Amino acid sequence: MSKHEDEAALAAEKLRIIREGELWRIKLVHSKALVGQALQPDALMHGAIDHAVGLAQARLGGLLHSGDGGGFSLKSLTSLASLGTLKTVMPYALTVGSFIARRKLIKPVLILATAAGVGVAWLMRRKTSPQQEQL
Repeated sequence: MSKHEDEAALAAEKLRIIREGELWRIKLVHSKALVGQALQPDALMHGAIDHAVGLAQARLGGLLHSGDGGGFSLKSLTSLASLGTLKTVMPYALTVGSFIARRKLIKPVLILATAAGVGVAWLMRRKTSPQQEQL
């Protein structure tokens, strides 16, 4: 290679390294901003709510599909109220309860819980209906 080609290759390599450094710095600033956003109280609360909803869905699904014919059973109900589950859920329940009390959302939550209870009762009634027809 000639001297001119060596200088051009060196300049291109320097430019590439500078661009990589700029990209690294941009990624670092972006990561810091994401961590800062994730540590906001609202984001932490949403994460806790999402986790609690996922846990509730998994437990409710286990209750509805446990046993021989599906549906609720005494065994599945006692497993839901086990001490280990209570220890797992209690920190989330306290956080959610505190959030609800601070934001004065008690009435909407009671309405939502009532609607969810009616929905579960309707699902259970609908689910037991075909079993009674087979008898």
